Amino acid sequence: MKKKKGGGGANWMDTYGDMVTLLLCFFVLLYSMSTISEEKWRAIVTSFNPRASQTPTATPGTDGPNADLESQGGDPSAVPTPDPLEETQEDIDLAIEQLYQAIKHYAEEEGLSNSISVTTDNGKVYVTFSETTFFNPDKSYILPASYPILDKVGEVLSGAAFAIDDVRVQGHTAQATANAPNPIPGDRRLASERATNVVIYIQEHTDREILDPAKLISEGLGQWHPIASNATAEERAKNRRVEMIVSGRNLEEELGDSIQHYETITTQ
Repeated sequence: MKKKKGGGGANWMDTYGDMVTLLLCFFVLLYSMSTISEEKWRAIVTSFNPRASQTPTATPGTDGPNADLESQGGDPSAVPTPDPLEETQEDIDLAIEQLYQAIKHYAEEEGLSNSISVTTDNGKVYVTFSETTFFNPDKSYILPASYPILDKVGEVLSGAAFAIDDVRVQGHTAQATANAPNPIPGDRRLASERATNVVIYIQEHTDREILDPAKLISEGLGQWHPIASNATAEERAKNRRVEMIVSGRNLEEELGDSIQHYETITTQ
């Protein structure tokens, strides 16, 4: 009796064909990912980071987060701007540190250390200007002699614009009489107008395509945040000031906000 031939002898061909098909699909997928258009890729990144600006990639060796001040012509205000698709928190932290160093260097070089104080802490730069730097007593218009200072500050802010979350300019006054508060309307108005005029000058003298005006905030705090008592003329002079607080961006927080926003709109 002859043995019957089995009907499943060619089943291995089916498995082999499936494997080859899957490999083909895999390599087609890899190829499609390698040729994604720059425009589409930027759109994806921008959806998660709306603040990303389309900035050309720095030339290796002459710019970038590891370049020193000498390689940038010795100008401390020349803060390198990384490609927004490749920027890291280290890039931002470095830019904020260089912003701090640039303003501090300028104040020392111009002999303004007594009227401009610069400190940094936890990703923020605090710049304090004495009243006499910008204003006459009890006046809110900016003295023309102070224009070069604001021009330099605006230049430094523009150079680090990609790393800045916001710039808060706060106006402070002193209590004229140690035991009696200032009249509320005049106190608040003077503080607010001084802060506003500083913001107006910076906004008018910087490129809005570089330094987003939405990042500039003015606040009039009046006499209520003193750094000294009001017992003597010297102490009152310390309280009459304009403070600028520059906050650096936090990519982790921005990504969290973007994901939360995406989840919100997709569930509506």
